[in-house]
Parts: sequence; C-alpha cells; structure tokens
Amino acid sequence: MRIIRAKDYDHMSRQAANLISAQVILKPDSVLGLATGSSPIGTYQQLIKWFKKGDLDFGQVRTVNLDEYVGLAPVDPQSYYCFMRRNFFDYVNIYPANTNIPYGLNRNAEDECSRYDETIRRLGGIDLQLLGLGVNGHIGFNEPAEYFTKGTHKVTLSESTVQANKRFFEKEEDVPRFAYTMGICDIMQAKRVVMVVSGESKAEIVKRAFFGPVTPFVPASILQLHTDFTLVADDAALKEI
Repeated sequence: MRIIRAKDYDHMSRQAANLISAQVILKPDSVLGLATGSSPIGTYQQLIKWFKKGDLDFGQVRTVNLDEYVGLAPVDPQSYYCFMRRNFFDYVNIYPANTNIPYGLNRNAEDECSRYDETIRRLGGIDLQLLGLGVNGHIGFNEPAEYFTKGTHKVTLSESTVQANKRFFEKEEDVPRFAYTMGICDIMQAKRVVMVVSGESKAEIVKRAFFGPVTPFVPASILQLHTDFTLVADDAALKEI
C-alpha cells in the first residue's frame, strides 16, 4: 500500500488525476474503473482541464463504472449514468459505446449481474480502478457484511449509505434502497487501484480500514492485500494515522 498525503481536496484531486493521466498516456486503450459520489468530482475536473489543454486523449479508453441504483433509468438525473455524463463523459472524447454502467432498470438481478461481469471479462479486466470510501468502509456499494462478495451483485443499501446519499435527492424517501455493484473480487482483480479520501469525517474509517484487521465488516480493508493500491488522502482524512 502506498499513501500520498495531500494538503486539501484540490491537491488530493490533482494527485489522483496525475496517476490516472499517466495510466492513459502509457496505455491509451486502458480500461478505467470509475467511481461516483463527491470524492472523485475534483479528479474528473482536473482530467477535463488537461484534456482541453490537449495533454490527454481518451479516444481509445474504455470505462466500467462501479455501480448504479436499481430502479433508476439512465435518463434519471440522479442515476450514475447522468452523474458520469455531467461530471466527465460530456467534456472529454470518450466514445459513449466505450462506457459501461450497470442498467438499473433490469429487474432481473441475476441477468444484469452476469451481463456486467461478462462485460468486464470481455474488456480484459480493469487496468486502473478509481474508488472513494464510504463512512462505513464500503467500496462501490459493497456494504459491511459477514463475507467478501465476489462478482457483480444486487445489494441492499445500509442506513448510513442512504443517509450519506440523501443530499443528492429532493427527499430521503426518494433515495433508492437497492443498487447493482461490482463485487470485491472484481475490484481486487484490477491491476491498479487508486482511492481518493477527503475530510475529517473519513479519518476514523481510514484508520480502521488500512491500519486495522482485514475484515468484511470493513470492506475497504481488503485493499491492504492488493499488490498495487494507492491511497490519496488529504491531511484531514489522515489525521488519525
């Protein structure tokens, strides 16, 4: 595990963007695993700036997103498909056909999960996976549980995750209670993993996840065993270590 300490959110975002841009420059047809939520937005903004300057070309890049809410159509403003368009895809030259996100309207969970796992296999796996960190230690929507999950699956969101995500919705009752998410095995099989973490509210879970035991009750702790894992975090998130 490698830790890059940043001064603040903006510095963290630039450091993570450096790692992703190097990946794309060295391998233009990279498969990038992408995350949603507030943590990676600054990273996407920095990548967009470099693209507009002509420093980056995403024309051959393929992407797979970590997760999507069950029940939301891709056109729903709160879907992660719309999130990715709003915050990244619409501002760089990634071809829509090269982007992949679980389809939230497929009510057949077994069918959708097997389809998405096959998509990842067909792409040859993930070269670099970008992650955030939930306050309960979840990565993707892999919530604390008695065992580590394997492939893409349908998950019931924990109450802490619902509370963390309700700020994106008009009312708490609008927050979906289910999601499709890549499994822990999918994430661990990525060749490289980069996690961005910011803010004092994440300090305790950073300590538990990366300086405590490896346990499925703190899903992110499994990353201690990854052969190429980089944690990019600001001073506030690292205050407990």
